[in-house]
Amino acid sequence: MITVENKPPSYPNDIDLYLFHEGTLHEGYKVFGAHYEKNGDVEGFRFTVWAPNAKWVSVVGDFNQWNAEKTPLKPVAGSGVWTGFVEGMGEGEKYKYALKPGSGPTFFKADPYAFFAETRPNTASVTTRLDHYKWTDQKWIRLREKTDLFHKPMVIYECHPGSWKKKADGSFLTYRELADELVDYVAEHGFTHIELMPIMEHPYDRSWGYQITGYFAPTSRFGRPEDFMYFVDTCHNHGIGIILDWTPAHFCRDSHGLGKFDGTALYEPADPILADRPQWGTYNFDFNKKEVESFLISNARFWLDVYHVEGFRMDAVSSMIYLNHNHDLPCELKNRFGGEENLEAIDFIKKLNTSVFSRFPHALMTAEEATDYPLVTSPVDSGGLGFNFKWNMGWVHDILKYMQLDPDERKNHHQLITFSMLYAYSENFILSFSHDELVYGKKSLLNKMPGDMWQKFASLRVLYGLFMTHPGKKLLFMGSEFAQFDEWKDLEQLDWNLFDYATHRAFNHYSTALNTFYSENSCLWRLDFEEEGFEWIDPDDSEQSIISFIRKGKRKGDYCLVICNFTPRVYQNFRVGVPSQGPFLEMFNSDRKVFGGSDQYNGEPIPVEEVPFHHRPYSMCITVPPLGMAIFMKQTKKRNRMLKELEK
Repeated sequence: MITVENKPPSYPNDIDLYLFHEGTLHEGYKVFGAHYEKNGDVEGFRFTVWAPNAKWVSVVGDFNQWNAEKTPLKPVAGSGVWTGFVEGMGEGEKYKYALKPGSGPTFFKADPYAFFAETRPNTASVTTRLDHYKWTDQKWIRLREKTDLFHKPMVIYECHPGSWKKKADGSFLTYRELADELVDYVAEHGFTHIELMPIMEHPYDRSWGYQITGYFAPTSRFGRPEDFMYFVDTCHNHGIGIILDWTPAHFCRDSHGLGKFDGTALYEPADPILADRPQWGTYNFDFNKKEVESFLISNARFWLDVYHVEGFRMDAVSSMIYLNHNHDLPCELKNRFGGEENLEAIDFIKKLNTSVFSRFPHALMTAEEATDYPLVTSPVDSGGLGFNFKWNMGWVHDILKYMQLDPDERKNHHQLITFSMLYAYSENFILSFSHDELVYGKKSLLNKMPGDMWQKFASLRVLYGLFMTHPGKKLLFMGSEFAQFDEWKDLEQLDWNLFDYATHRAFNHYSTALNTFYSENSCLWRLDFEEEGFEWIDPDDSEQSIISFIRKGKRKGDYCLVICNFTPRVYQNFRVGVPSQGPFLEMFNSDRKVFGGSDQYNGEPIPVEEVPFHHRPYSMCITVPPLGMAIFMKQTKKRNRMLKELEK
């Protein structure tokens, strides 16, 4: 194999280089990295890498006995970019770049734009083509382009593919095995999307993928790139969208990765205080460099373009927005105006979202943002950051704090379950019971609940009831659908043996039925982000720890009444104000026996009396289940049929 010195490079051209240095080469994955090329009878791979401070760069691998002198790349004058064509190189070749820094010995680096990599602990990049797989999701793509995400149901299943389920010998399921098992499971449970914790290549299993070395490579732990394409394709053909966790805030320090890439701080800031993220053992990206902007924006568009994913949950946005957020620094950082905002990172976020939506207008861009920074989900041209969704971490904090209280103590902290409605429409929120709430001794959702086992399960049912009826889209971490008792154990599979127990089978049935009911009733999601979609009946019954409210859809008469009781007491003949004459039907009740409850429910149509109550002209008397949630709708023939089906 030789480097073809006289072959004019197809990439990069002058326009590519200009855009790259300007920060606007947003499809850099078509230029940089290792690309198969064929001209006449000559075929091989072209390698292109940015290393402006290296004295020279070459490609090394098994093909040249890892000899740094055999296959040099040529510098593209004045650009800091090196490129070369290796004739005869095929797919599956391991390679790295050998770089000679300004001083010191030559070292090897993995390709920042590599499409595939060796399985850890090995660290070489691997040549591959991404044009072999034949997609079958065209119908899904056409439907996706017509879908209004804000006015559709969304219940996301957050999944760590390495610990959802394992083989008998403890090894991982492959992407194709996950496609065959996970996708059916998620669809049957009524979820609309799968959110995968980061599947970009990473060296350390227990980083869960949040410390990345290969931003353009699906991890080889679970298979090849075409296997991941098969997984996404299978999801789409089952009506399931795919969201990827993505980490553009910081990156892994491992020696083969991006850190000190050409012997200098290239992807990270030169100032160690700005570069280091000590609590995570990582480097921050340098958002002052336009080439870093090109790299990261290209990475987001790559996954949307090449792998057809729906979008991203962007990790650690608060640590990007604020210089001192969650940062163990020896000093307090300030921007050039004396503030604590990271102005360059904020500018990057806006450019990122603008670029993504310009090419993929129906993408799902979610911020994990833990502060009250304003306008996170407002458009960039309106002064916002440009995301379309944000995790509601304040609601999660408050509701879990409330649910861990003894039921008799909850009346003294009633504001924890009502405060969220004061800001519910300030952003487009996703309510997220994520992995963050279930690790490091925080306990599982079930084990957070106080009381005996009956009370724990009942409390979790009413918590899910509020979760699914509160404004906002939904996210639930794997295992929570069947009430896993232990917190998440990332080295083990979920506790599937719990399906041997009637209580967990009943809870699994409950969560599935609730997801299905939610998706089938537009009043629970049609106006998630419009204030007219929610109306309190009574937010102030702290003494009995009961809240009641109305969720509304777009059409006249499309509404439901929701009652949540956070004590173990049953309330008979409980009067509640209603907006119109009846009768009403109880359409869903978390206390049904089939869900593991005590069967305190309203089995007959409920008459409405012309008795003013809760500032309404009408009211009705109902049974309120203990530690329970009930949903009521006006009686119609269609709902009579629905109720009969639910009873079955």
